[in-house]
Amino acid sequence: MRQITKLTCGARTLDLSAPVVMGILNVTPDSFSDGGQFTSLDSALRRAEQMLADGAAIIDVGGESTRPGADPVSEQQELDRVVPVVEALTRELDALVSVDTSTASVIRETARAGAGLINDVRSLRRDGACQAAAESGLPVCLMHMRGEPGDMQDNPRYQDVTAEVIQFLEERVAACVSAGIARDRLLVDPGFGFAKTVGHNLKLLAEMDQLKRLQLPILVGLSRKSMVGKVLDRPVEERLPGSLAAAVMCVERGALIVRAHDVKETVDSVRFARAVMETVDES
Repeated sequence: MRQITKLTCGARTLDLSAPVVMGILNVTPDSFSDGGQFTSLDSALRRAEQMLADGAAIIDVGGESTRPGADPVSEQQELDRVVPVVEALTRELDALVSVDTSTASVIRETARAGAGLINDVRSLRRDGACQAAAESGLPVCLMHMRGEPGDMQDNPRYQDVTAEVIQFLEERVAACVSAGIARDRLLVDPGFGFAKTVGHNLKLLAEMDQLKRLQLPILVGLSRKSMVGKVLDRPVEERLPGSLAAAVMCVERGALIVRAHDVKETVDSVRFARAVMETVDES
């Protein structure tokens, strides 16, 4: 099966011939790193504008915090937070917008508003989500997670975390294809920090190149996460160096989309890693 290098994202096209950076735009009051900073439409627009200037290829808009222990939000709350931002980003900035959601109505409404990609931490397992995604015609990123954000860190256990993540993703890919989502519209995310201990995360990162057997674009998100903080003993605001190291290691192991808060620094790190990799490929 050929490697996907271009992804049709609604009216826009994402070039995946080289790794790209997805900028995080949380329009929530309670996200673990930047909650409450971009809840107004103007502040969200200015933040997205800066991330695009810094080299982000995608802006990922989220209206529901999925940090460990997070409480769910109502469907209407999520719609009210996300839809106006998607409309503004596509209209005023001509941005390629991803929506970080698991909710069927949010998938439908943001697709109508101009979103180009669905990024679902629950892999379309909520009621109606798979059908809504199929009807949207948009690409979908399927992420590995057990349980829900409120309980996912309650003693997670694996015999072989990498093998079990791959098996889960294979099963979700098959379910999505059966529901009418073309395989070339799917991406996968191993779900660093979701239902995993630090040891699980480190092993999964070390073995991440095994995900290539899925033959689908790989998206990763380790930016400022607690695994970085625990390994380095650093608070959220001091996790940039560890986040950049993790981003480079993921790119070396096959990641094509790196989700990040610190876009400019991550773009530079990804570009440098790619330059080294291209030199090795040519030798």
